Amino acid sequence: MDCTKDYCIKDINLAPSGEKKIDWVSRFMPVLQTIRREFEREKPFKGVRIATTLHLEMKTAFLLLTLKAGGAEVSAAASNPLSTQDDVVAALAKAGVKVYAIRGESREEYYENMHRALDIRPNIIIDDGADMISTVHRERQELIDEIWGASEETTTGVIRLRAMEKDGVLKFPIIAVNDSYTKYLFDNRYGTGQSTWDGIIRTTNLLVAGKNVVVVGYGWCGRGIAMRARGLGATVIVVEVDPIRALEARMDGFLVMDMKEASKIGDIFVTSTGNIKCIRKEHFELMKDGVIMANAGHFDVEIWKPDLEELAVEISEPRPNIREYKLKDGRRLYL
Repeated sequence: MDCTKDYCIKDINLAPSGEKKIDWVSRFMPVLQTIRREFEREKPFKGVRIATTLHLEMKTAFLLLTLKAGGAEVSAAASNPLSTQDDVVAALAKAGVKVYAIRGESREEYYENMHRALDIRPNIIIDDGADMISTVHRERQELIDEIWGASEETTTGVIRLRAMEKDGVLKFPIIAVNDSYTKYLFDNRYGTGQSTWDGIIRTTNLLVAGKNVVVVGYGWCGRGIAMRARGLGATVIVVEVDPIRALEARMDGFLVMDMKEASKIGDIFVTSTGNIKCIRKEHFELMKDGVIMANAGHFDVEIWKPDLEELAVEISEPRPNIREYKLKDGRRLYL
């Protein structure tokens, strides 16, 4: 681990690999390239401090470097320890971004690094999941007077922040990036739709065609996941509590069921609701042997792991990033 006052990362020597990744992806981001050139000339963020919590991979890295090119002092922590790319983080540190993130960091390290990123006393926060904004309200209230506003990009985070607003505890304005047309129509539907299946296929090495895929939630992420599952040859079942969205799923050509009914026949379950406890004990008890479950939402609370752990007599890891829960009756469920 390499830690200084300006960064806490796995290894600064990984930077050359990260630089190549950022250079590669930047070639396919023409809008941000144009903005960066403008920022380099005009320095609109000179003297501005921006703290971020993002998935720290090559695309977001180019965003952070663009903000820095605009004159900002930029700090970064990871919004998900499992998506952090250590070589990209090293490249950011070498480029002068104050970055505090290590792939696979513990929950305690996750919050320690978030506090380090907040130590620049930001004027602006760019958040993904609303953890940084929540941490400021809960533990770092001395920073609030200096914060002009923030942005939040996920459905999950927007749900949290709207609840805070309703309770009258939100202390500064938030731009709900997730409400932007270009976010939910394109990133959520096509980006999440593709990346979710890329992740599942790489992790499981299994064929999707011919399987019953249960997509839980028919928001824009769910639409994209269902669309791509159909394209891979699956029979797609949608579980959705909103009657209009459920009807839309049916009119789009998908089967629609409640969770208990779908639990009996699904082979692969993917949650994408931004909510909690969507798949829980009564559903695990109905599932077939060999079921695979995955979550495309931001936090790992949609598939309720405490219930899985309670039901399991044995927990193991047959492949990297796959956890097997063996139940009393011999069934095996995979997360």
